[in-house]
Amino acid sequence: RGLTDISLLERFIHLRYVDLSKNKLRDLSPLSSLTQLLWLKVDGNVLTSASMQKLPYLQVMSFDHNRIKDMEGITHPLLANLSLKGNKIQTVLDLSHDQLFSLEVLELRGNKLKTTAGLSLSKLKKLYLAQNTIGSLEGLEEFGQLETLHLRDNKLEALDGFSASMKCLQYLNLRSNGIRSIQEVEKLQVLPMLQALVLMDNPCAEEPDYQLEVLVRLPQLQRLDKQLIEEEERKEAAKIRQTRKKQEK
Repeated sequence: RGLTDISLLERFIHLRYVDLSKNKLRDLSPLSSLTQLLWLKVDGNVLTSASMQKLPYLQVMSFDHNRIKDMEGITHPLLANLSLKGNKIQTVLDLSHDQLFSLEVLELRGNKLKTTAGLSLSKLKKLYLAQNTIGSLEGLEEFGQLETLHLRDNKLEALDGFSASMKCLQYLNLRSNGIRSIQEVEKLQVLPMLQALVLMDNPCAEEPDYQLEVLVRLPQLQRLDKQLIEEEERKEAAKIRQTRKKQEK
């Protein structure tokens, strides 16, 4: 509705669900009196910051498609789901780890991140980082509860940075990066629960027997590039693995 002023909302202190998307808002300070707020959506405005006064019960917050450059001032203790898709965020080093101890889902697709450093949120279960310019994976050893990691359309050429402490990671999307060698897949062997891997549109996917070679290195996979692994492929990969072990000995 083209709103630029929401000061009228200050008096509605018992509001719990607020959607102010597709306006022209630059300032959310009037919302600081809404201490009962559970759910806030302010997508498609002209906000340059997601910083707000701490809201004690806020659980879901979406700031998609604004002009936000950092994650400073996000300090809501019960926040479980945070979306900042399509902004201009370059760093997350100013993230309030000690304040966001309930965060389980973080959506940062379509920003300008170059690294994963600073994202160490211990309870995070789903992390969406597609369409950034990430060239290195850092700080992943903190993700002990992470189940889903999306890194599609980034600048990764190597798979360094994955940690054995990521014992819950089941789904990993690496589509459309710059991974050239199938040998890089061996670095994913530290992920004990990995079941689904997406590697299509990387240079390594053009290698001969690509799918089979991935399965030789990651026998626990259930899906590769969204296709279920057939039992015949699994048996063939197991034979190749045994043969190579004998040759090594």
